[in-house]
Amino acid sequence: MKTRLTELLDIDTPIICGGMMRVGTADLAAAASNAGALGVMTALTQPTPEGLEAEIARCRSLTDKPFGVNLTVGVVSTEINYDDYVDVIVRSGVKIVETAGRSPEPFMDIFNAHGIKVIHKCVAVRHALKAERLGVAVVSIDGFECAGHPGEEDIGGLVLFPAAAAALKIPVVASGGIADGRGLAAALALGCEGINMGSRFMVTQEAPIHEDIKRKIVEMNETQTRLIFRSYRNTARVYRNGVADKVAEVEAAGGDFSQVHELVSGKNQDKAWTTGDIEAGMVTVGMSGGLINDIPSCAELVRKIMADAEQIVGERLAGMLAGGEAARAGAA
Repeated sequence: MKTRLTELLDIDTPIICGGMMRVGTADLAAAASNAGALGVMTALTQPTPEGLEAEIARCRSLTDKPFGVNLTVGVVSTEINYDDYVDVIVRSGVKIVETAGRSPEPFMDIFNAHGIKVIHKCVAVRHALKAERLGVAVVSIDGFECAGHPGEEDIGGLVLFPAAAAALKIPVVASGGIADGRGLAAALALGCEGINMGSRFMVTQEAPIHEDIKRKIVEMNETQTRLIFRSYRNTARVYRNGVADKVAEVEAAGGDFSQVHELVSGKNQDKAWTTGDIEAGMVTVGMSGGLINDIPSCAELVRKIMADAEQIVGERLAGMLAGGEAARAGAA
């Protein structure tokens, strides 16, 4: 299956394992890339630029396939010198960067000067158009169903994906609410060039989170996420646990972010990921958790997604067209 995305990034399948804080390690990125997708490490998962440099080298030792590095700007509350991380990315020879959060504009000159293709994640068509004007290579558009930060406009993928694809000249990747071959086939039908999945890759054998968390996501349905931080204009979609409910309660009472900061701290998130205690901290997952029912390897996941998408496009939909043609011929 060739699309503008596979051609541009030199990957075998139109699938991206999106960058995820605390999950986007060399192990997961390399496994996704070796499976034929684009694996993406997450820069800020490493506490220092030196740590990122070492992790990039480790990823390169695990795969000879293309992989990317995610740089999310302005989402975490700690002070970060992003220029140091950008310098490491450039010096390490990485050729694909996924940007998210704020506009990638401050970094575009240096990325373009070094031949780095930028995939910018955004949640609105107007933001996507601005990113295109800035010179990004690909836009990954996040529908309302996504994990993490879906924005404040609540536009689902069924509308947002074709709206973005129609408005932009560069390739558009569908993100949010996708976990299988049906999602890939739908994204292609809506005009996109591929898909970006986070939650689905979180529930793979190579993802560096506790098996109990993976099992909780397998057991969940599509209703078991919650929006928090909406009153702070920084909406996030997370697994609905006691932490999420408490944050929502504080927000409903008019509390400010300082009153929930400890609840949603990175320390507590790490505790959830590493101990498997789903109630220990904020657990980021999208509505697509309701479509996840197993814990495959990345290779098994990518193979199944591609096989299912090809069957849907090549047999099921083609069969409907053929059936319609036969019926019309019979009527004639």
